[in-house]
Amino acid sequence: MSDSTKNQELAKDGWTAVPRAQSKILANVDKNKPAKISVDNIKLPNSDIARKTQAYAKKELPEKTYNHSMRVYYYGAAIVKYHFPEFESFLETYFLTCMLHDIGTTETNINATRLSFEFSGGFLALNLLQQLGASKSQAESVCEAIIRHQDLGDSGNITSVGQLVQLATVFDNVGMNPTLIDKSTIDSVTEAYPRNKWTSCFAATIREELALKPWSHTTAIDGFAEMVEANVLMEPWD
Repeated sequence: MSDSTKNQELAKDGWTAVPRAQSKILANVDKNKPAKISVDNIKLPNSDIARKTQAYAKKELPEKTYNHSMRVYYYGAAIVKYHFPEFESFLETYFLTCMLHDIGTTETNINATRLSFEFSGGFLALNLLQQLGASKSQAESVCEAIIRHQDLGDSGNITSVGQLVQLATVFDNVGMNPTLIDKSTIDSVTEAYPRNKWTSCFAATIREELALKPWSHTTAIDGFAEMVEANVLMEPWD
């Protein structure tokens, strides 16, 4: 296999290495051109694995968490279209990641293991996706992205799909990098998948994780629940 073929395969599943620091990857993004798009103009992946994974997420996740997962996909897809078109090749892998990134927070799953929810969710996704027919490379990419989706920091690298899910989740959960996406896009996404007090719901989940697992990776983000509750950007839609 040639290096170019190998790199194309890595890129297709979201394995391209990019900076972990959001300040670096966003350095050349025009803050005066936020992503402005309706959900009607963003396609969902329609492959067999995408449909099966979405059905699984809709069945297993509470409605508020499912809605958050869908918002994360739409926000990420908008970011790709306007700011990182080179990421378009792995949107299916990104969709799978979005559907399963919080699977470890369900009442059953959070109490079934002592692992941090991102780790248990990543391993669950790895096994599930291979059972549903995903390639090993794609399933592993989703697993790594889920494990690292709260691994914010300024050093080292992360996969491109991992960085995209970080950008979209902190946008929805904390209101970080507000100039990435236009408010009309938030209107469209939240109309399709309402927040329904997601801010207080997710803050409660964080506190549940910390109470059950005081060693959990969530502790790496100081004052995370308070950061979520201070999400001024999303207040009008909450």
